[in-house]
Amino acid sequence: MASLVVGLAVTEARPSVLGGALVDITLTDGGDDRPSPADRPVWAHWFQGPPETPGRWAAYDTRGRTAWLDLTTRAWRTPAPRPDRSGGVHRLDGRFVTDVPGLHCALAEALLGPGRCFGREWNAFGDCLCGGFGVVPPFTPVRHDSEVARRALADVVYGLENGLPSFEEVVAHLERCGVTVVLE
Repeated sequence: MASLVVGLAVTEARPSVLGGALVDITLTDGGDDRPSPADRPVWAHWFQGPPETPGRWAAYDTRGRTAWLDLTTRAWRTPAPRPDRSGGVHRLDGRFVTDVPGLHCALAEALLGPGRCFGREWNAFGDCLCGGFGVVPPFTPVRHDSEVARRALADVVYGLENGLPSFEEVVAHLERCGVTVVLE
């Protein structure tokens, strides 16, 4: 599923109540770098294996989608199993792109398939466009229902290059990188 280091600290060691050479130890939580209880539904979903059908992330709220992206990043740490490909048309279902994590989930799914990772924030997205993650420009994403994302992200400025709302900035950046974006 994914690897996750959970730190534990030994706070006490004493001879075991079971006797012999055994030792009883008391462990305490050594940190918070693990999924929160609120992320449990996403992890439970992936426990059966990576998703094989598209759109499985769509039912989650922003927090759940962020957890989804965190898990895809952990689950696919190894390089793409085949060389990067370019060209081709990739269909992006825009019906559920209602937040920034949803934008990243939909892009990754359109470009690489269900449950895959193509960046979870702006810098990682830019890195993925440079290769090593399965697809490089030029290619053509056809964004169906793109107006949903345009409206949902209209007030979100991603802190990007031109200070445009997220949707427009992502489209402009893709086009600067040699990607032909088709909005439907």
